[in-house]
Amino acid sequence: MTKTALITGGTRGIGYGIADALASRGFDLAINGVRPESEITEKLVSLEKYGYRVFYCRGDIGNASDRKKIADQAAEYLGRLNVLVNNAGVAPKKRVDVLELDEEGFDYVMDINLKGTFFLSQDIGRRMIAQKTVTPSFEGCIITITSISAEVASLNRGEYCMAKAGLGMMTKLLAARLGEVGIPVYEVRPGIIDTDMTAGVKEKYDRLIREGLTIEKRWGKPEDIGKIVAALAEGEIPYATGQVICADGGMGIRSL
Repeated sequence: MTKTALITGGTRGIGYGIADALASRGFDLAINGVRPESEITEKLVSLEKYGYRVFYCRGDIGNASDRKKIADQAAEYLGRLNVLVNNAGVAPKKRVDVLELDEEGFDYVMDINLKGTFFLSQDIGRRMIAQKTVTPSFEGCIITITSISAEVASLNRGEYCMAKAGLGMMTKLLAARLGEVGIPVYEVRPGIIDTDMTAGVKEKYDRLIREGLTIEKRWGKPEDIGKIVAALAEGEIPYATGQVICADGGMGIRSL
């Protein structure tokens, strides 16, 4: 039976890399994003080349009514939901010192990156439990894409760091809650990934990578993250619920 996945923020960058990896491995997909479908038609068509179904669920996960609509549409289109990939997220509208961060900027990032992701995961988690109850052989999992910013402090992106750190605890909480029904939950923590979100700091990180910031002397690519998520989604990394997989080129290794 064909497995299915809902991927938030799946029309660009890391999210699209994940979508391509899952589609190439035979998953039917519900892709979430905020842009009009007319703007991402080419991406959807590209995913369909693998011969599996692709459906676009437009909506903002930071909005409660949109979250329900996204979950309802994905469930209706796919019939069941084996995998939720939490990838949607935003960068701060402006980078300011942590002591200058205002509530508007804080709420903007938190509402989408942490609050929206948690409540969508809560909704999908309940649906997965219901599916497992009806069909004991049902296999499901939740995978959340965070960032090295969950551990590495950036003083001009404090709200982003706090949101990503919060998602790390969310993963542990959901792993503990859903473990009793056999639904694993994972966190994938990318490092410096070459996407449109990092385009503005490319020169800076090119230099830092040359100077030894990472052990692997290159930027990460969306397809690197896609391969990890695909392995988790296919159950190739068993007995590891609640764990963090760091995809940072060795950036987190300390050496003398």
